Amino acid sequence: MYDWAVLWEWVEIAARWTHVITAIAWIGSSFYFIALDLGLRKAPGMPEKAHGEEWQVHGGGFYHIQKYLVAPDRLPEHLTWFKWESYATWLSGFAMLVLVYYLGSDLYLIDPTVMELQTWQAVAISLASLAFGWLAYNTLCKVFVNANQTGLMVALFVVLVAMAWGYTQVFSGRAALIHLGAFTATIMSANVFMVIIPNQKIVVADLKAGRTPDPKYGKIAKQRSTHNNYLTLPVLFLMLSNHYPLVFATQYNWLIASLVFLMGVTIRHWFNTQHARKGSPHWTWGVTAVLFLVIAWLSTANMRTVDAGQEGASLSGAALTYASATGFDEVVSIVQGRCSMCHAAEPVWEGMYWAPKGVVLETPAQIAHEARRIYLQAGISHAMPPGNLSYIEPAERAAIVDWFRAAERGGVEG
Repeated sequence: MYDWAVLWEWVEIAARWTHVITAIAWIGSSFYFIALDLGLRKAPGMPEKAHGEEWQVHGGGFYHIQKYLVAPDRLPEHLTWFKWESYATWLSGFAMLVLVYYLGSDLYLIDPTVMELQTWQAVAISLASLAFGWLAYNTLCKVFVNANQTGLMVALFVVLVAMAWGYTQVFSGRAALIHLGAFTATIMSANVFMVIIPNQKIVVADLKAGRTPDPKYGKIAKQRSTHNNYLTLPVLFLMLSNHYPLVFATQYNWLIASLVFLMGVTIRHWFNTQHARKGSPHWTWGVTAVLFLVIAWLSTANMRTVDAGQEGASLSGAALTYASATGFDEVVSIVQGRCSMCHAAEPVWEGMYWAPKGVVLETPAQIAHEARRIYLQAGISHAMPPGNLSYIEPAERAAIVDWFRAAERGGVEG
């Protein structure tokens, strides 16, 4: 029998790797073009319709770049479009959402102590929230199209804070922050797909037809690109948040996520001001440091562990299958003896103050709930315990493997 748990793990690895690669490509090109745009300067001898130019050196050569706000008189034969980086990043990110949170809803998406949901209900709420994000944001952009853009950013921040709080009232802490990241990333990718690229195509079509393109299309595209620029760093933080219980498994996780958006603004403001050669607003780093310290303080205020609610919870779904499988009692004894000194609501390992990754393994219910992770981390691999500090024996690892595979085959205790 092929080990489907291992195959599934590699599918997730492939999806995550793809997501990281495409995100690097998208963010890299986005940051580069924002910096280039801010650094453009007028110079003698430029073409009549050129807005500005920039000289750069890289890789042993020099680059001379000119920007046209509308379009040049003649369209070049080869025109590079920067769009697939965005599309591939969103698609691979959505694939991760499906693989980890939709198909693993019992483990990562639904927390009965937060809200009792069926898988289809949780998935429907997730999908609806992503669509709502784009509709709300796009409406705000149209309402504030001729207003102060700072007002638009404040309105968007209010929406993000509301969604941060709302997600924590529906999903597990881990899923709430990942969804806030997906909510924001959907806005960013939709900006490219629904506004920036279509506007650029209108300009190209006008140029090919001999018409003078309307500069408003470039102006709108620039607005959306700037928004993406300020939202990027918070999205990166939220995408990494599921690795750190101090971020997702605390009472004020929604407030932490909200403050991260402000940190993204202060950091990008410094870089953007530098690139525009308008000085070095070092105060932004002071504000960022203060915000970070506030976040660190919030992370330990009335700390709770998202998985603690499982202690008295009844088993259901996949967890019940693993709890009923041959060898479960032996595995409970192994895990409690080799793992629970760290993976506890109150770890007893010196210098450890919370369960790694928020995984608590003190009760049979919690152990059954984490069956797949125990199998992969301590059964077929030696990732856990780290450095084998608790001296788990090969026979004990074999017992974990036998138990998990027995559950997969449907082997039940007599």
